[in-house]
Amino acid sequence: MPVPSRTRTILLTGAAGGLGTLMRELLPQYGYELRLLDVRPIEDAPDAIVADLNDTDALREAVRGVDGVLHLAGISLESTFDKILDSNIRGTYHLYEAVREEAAARADGTGPRVVFASSNHAIGYTPRPRVEDGAPLVPVTTPHRPDTYYGLSKSFGEDLAQLAWDKHGIETVSVRIGSCFKEPTDVRMMSVWMSPADGARLFHAALTAEKVGHTVVYGSSANTRLWWDLSSARALGYEPRDDSEAYAEKLLAEHGPLSDDNPAHQYMGGRFVNDPPIWPY
Repeated sequence: MPVPSRTRTILLTGAAGGLGTLMRELLPQYGYELRLLDVRPIEDAPDAIVADLNDTDALREAVRGVDGVLHLAGISLESTFDKILDSNIRGTYHLYEAVREEAAARADGTGPRVVFASSNHAIGYTPRPRVEDGAPLVPVTTPHRPDTYYGLSKSFGEDLAQLAWDKHGIETVSVRIGSCFKEPTDVRMMSVWMSPADGARLFHAALTAEKVGHTVVYGSSANTRLWWDLSSARALGYEPRDDSEAYAEKLLAEHGPLSDDNPAHQYMGGRFVNDPPIWPY
């Protein structure tokens, strides 16, 4: 397993969430020292920073001296516009402001790189490609077509990352994550699934690749039923090793194949286009 030539300190926001918990376990294997931040306390991490993304003083201290930021915090399902605005849009803006201020305070003017957890829901209304019929994979240049306020916030985050690079020289890799769970839970997810181990590989590549500017990549494993183009992720040095096809027999027996009569199977966003899961808080 490749490790950085020196220990790198990474701020991990959203460290108490599902994906954050997985990365807390996996990323230290790559030689990272993690500084954790979440709005909720983390039982096994008493030194974690407990703060909201709109606490600008806490964010400024959190980014002080770090080499990179893995930004996973925010609402991860659909919610009201006001809640999405406060957490995902204003919160991400405040994070980038803290990174900009940190860069300005450093002698070389270079701030920490950001790896931004974007989502396939930024292009959720893009029709799923019929790759089984020879259709091409969906490229990262696909225009934003968000399926929810949540997807809209991820479109905003990508655009903010581009502005931060063009205007302030802050590097970002925006990772359009599909579904990162230990196993895929339905047939559709087999096309967008990213194993936790591959997630750690991709985040490591995004944190260490040279001269990324603002790069958009899709985040998934090397799935046989893959819908999108992983070439920009591979260009960072990402080498996915897992494939959801190992779960195909079980999932097809439970759920049957994808159906064009089901709106959740017609678009990249799945059920977010017609029956989005709602943030419970």
